[in-house]
Order: sequence, then structure tokens, then C-alpha cells
Amino acid sequence: MTSRPYLDYATWMSGLFSFKVQILPLNIGLTCPNRDGTLGYGGCTFCHNEAFAPAYTQGGDFHRQIEAGKRFFKRKYKRQHFLPYLQSYSNTYAPADYLASVYEEIVGMDDVAGIVIATRPDCVDEPLLDILARLREKTFVMVEYGIESANDRTLAEIHRGHDFECCRKAIRQTADRGIYVGGHVILGLPNEDAEESIRQASVISSLPIHTLKIHHLQIIRETVLANSYEKAPFHVYTLQEFLELVAAYVERLRPDIALQRFVSQVPPRWLIAPRWGVKSQAFSTMLREYMSRHNMYQGRLWEGQ
Repeated sequence: MTSRPYLDYATWMSGLFSFKVQILPLNIGLTCPNRDGTLGYGGCTFCHNEAFAPAYTQGGDFHRQIEAGKRFFKRKYKRQHFLPYLQSYSNTYAPADYLASVYEEIVGMDDVAGIVIATRPDCVDEPLLDILARLREKTFVMVEYGIESANDRTLAEIHRGHDFECCRKAIRQTADRGIYVGGHVILGLPNEDAEESIRQASVISSLPIHTLKIHHLQIIRETVLANSYEKAPFHVYTLQEFLELVAAYVERLRPDIALQRFVSQVPPRWLIAPRWGVKSQAFSTMLREYMSRHNMYQGRLWEGQ
């Protein structure tokens, strides 16, 4: 544990790399079984991918995206390496041979320190995980799973298309192969109150994950959730409510899970609610101050200790 009341992602990464590593979001042009008709159309109720993806990932092949990202960040830092983050849609949702060639091409590019692959737990199988395990022998590899919730009722209501056991199985199979595993959860989903979110912290801690992103629920225009919200508005957390919830959640997390983020941000033109006007870094500062002031720290109430 650092002097901060939680294990932050930058500290965790510094233990793996001796040089600065910049995350570089990437779109390799795949889709999702919840969009192409395999499971459904339109995606999960909360999802609008364009709202979350940087502008430079909206068009062009991934080579041009990487070079554009490098140019942008090298204006700030002259010497650094990059960690391409396959962010858009489900980045294991294609034939394994094709994916293997794409992954190999990406990690072979100049100044690339590894790869982070965002996907759904129902979009991996053992042959693909074996490919990633072989890649892991040569470079840093992390698979980031969209868990979203550990509550099966919630997963059904947001049209996720799988249950929590699917997450548990995929994460265990990935970790068993020595591949780093990240998770992504959303706090404040419909019908999940603070008590339910806090209950899930111990469930998430039981998974063999290395990192976790915690996001607040955002109502994004042109989504199914936005249509529901406009017809029958439901409570979304105030900034103070969410701050207190995250602090309580973090206290119940396993202390060796690196926490990468606590809020997500979309351009104002896409956002209906909540409109806090607080950026990710500012929220992290608020959280550290709040937890320190109340003598709270990650793992203090973790049930596995």
C-alpha cells in the first residue's frame, strides 16, 4: 500500500515498468454480440461507444491511430512508451487467427510496451486464451473484462446477455494462464442502491483480478437507458453520495487490487445526467482527502483478511 488510502494504478504500473507508459486507446474495427444480432441489437442499455472513444479512434486503421496518439502525447512527454488499449466494442470477438495476427502486429510496433484488450466475458474461449498466454511470454498482456455488476437481475435488465458466472469463469481461466486481468464495474445501475453496490465489493474481491475501474452510471443520449430515464426519471447519485459510496466500496476491496479510475467522462453534448462537472483526476483527489479525513483505506473491511 502507498501513502494514498488505496493502491493506485500508476504505482502498480511502476512496479512492472522501469519507464513511463502511456495508455493509448485504440479501435481495431470489431463489434459486439449484443450489436450484430448474435445476442441482440443496440448494445447494452447504457452503452454508446462513440461517446467514450477519443476522436482519433473514430476512423482509419489502427496504425494511423497509434501514430496519431503518439504525436499527441509526445507533445507532452518526449520520452515514453505506449500501451495500446483496445477499447471500442469487444476486442476478442473475431476469429482467433485474425486476432492473433492483429495483436502481434500491434505489440511489434515501435515504442509499444504491451497490450490491453477490453472485451466481454462471453467473447473468450480457451484457444484464444492460449494465444494470449503465448503472447504474454513475450510482452505485457492484460485482458480487461466488462463485469458491470455481480447481480444477475441487473445484468438481465441492462441487456448484458450473460450472467455473473460467465464473468467468474472467464476471469479465472485468464488468470490461470498468467495473463493480467482487469475489471470494470458501474455503480448506480438501475435497481442497485448503495447497499447492493457495497455487497458486491467482496464478490469482486474474490475474483483473481489485478486492476479495477469503477465508474458511476451516466445517462448517455441515444441509448435505451436514456429513453427510459426521460420517460420515468430515476435517482442518479449526487457527487457527495457517490464519493461516500466509492470510499465505502474501496474499504471492502482486496488491498492488492490496483484502482485505475473512479469516474468516467463523456463529452457534455452526450451527457444527460449526472452533470457534476468534475474530472477524473479531481475526483481522485477528493476521494483521497475524504478517505484520509475519515481514517478509511482500501482493504480495511475486506472480508478475506
